[in-house]
Amino acid sequence: MSILNKAIGFAAAAVIALGVATAGAKAQTLEEVESRGSINIGMLVDFPPFGFLDEQGNPAGYDAEVARLLAEDLGVELNIVQVTGPNRIPYLLSNQVDILVASLGITPERSEQVDFSDPYAGIEIFVYGEADLEVNDAEDLANQSIAVARASTQDTAITEIAPDSANIQRFDDDASAVQALLSGQVPLMGASNVVVSQLNERSPGSYDVKFSLSKQSQGIATRPGQNEMMAYINDFLARKKESGELNELHQEWVGGPLPDFVAETE
Repeated sequence: MSILNKAIGFAAAAVIALGVATAGAKAQTLEEVESRGSINIGMLVDFPPFGFLDEQGNPAGYDAEVARLLAEDLGVELNIVQVTGPNRIPYLLSNQVDILVASLGITPERSEQVDFSDPYAGIEIFVYGEADLEVNDAEDLANQSIAVARASTQDTAITEIAPDSANIQRFDDDASAVQALLSGQVPLMGASNVVVSQLNERSPGSYDVKFSLSKQSQGIATRPGQNEMMAYINDFLARKKESGELNELHQEWVGGPLPDFVAETE
């Protein structure tokens, strides 16, 4: 069964806020969160396998489990607030959530608005394809057909480096690009580590990674200046990486281990 379709019950303590402000989400310090006895965490629910709604309508996925683990570590109740890609930072800055565990990529632009923790997840984009095809770099894409999801990160990256003779075939989504690879329509595709893990599980030995295109770490976000909260989050992440718990959750929900650039601890 695809990780994208996996849906299990989530902690009953999770409270869904449907696009409205969450009462009491004004804690600025770790002490205030602990005193209140709950933490309000913003999370995407349209980005499986990191965040989605299960068959009962409860938040599930890797981000949901990281949020649950953090609340458990703090000893407080977890309130999950549904956010979207565009409104997740505004929700944080307007005090509607305490923190974000929302698949937020760490970028210089975003770092001017929020503070980021050490990485807890990451997306790496690869050229991926038939195992018996030798492709080591961009030059080897000459005269090759490569499937990508239209306007995706992999589309942008491959378009920038591919020789003019490469045939970049753009599809509406990752699922269609995957089907083109599996059907033999194309020998290569641009794929994230999530898709790579799923295809390696589905067809072991048939395909392999050719080379990496880009990496982006995802961090837990706080409002600027929440230094005590950020120190706690970073300590939490370091402990859970060291214990292997974060890797186990990533393996369960994403279908593979934490990327090396995320798993490393200082």
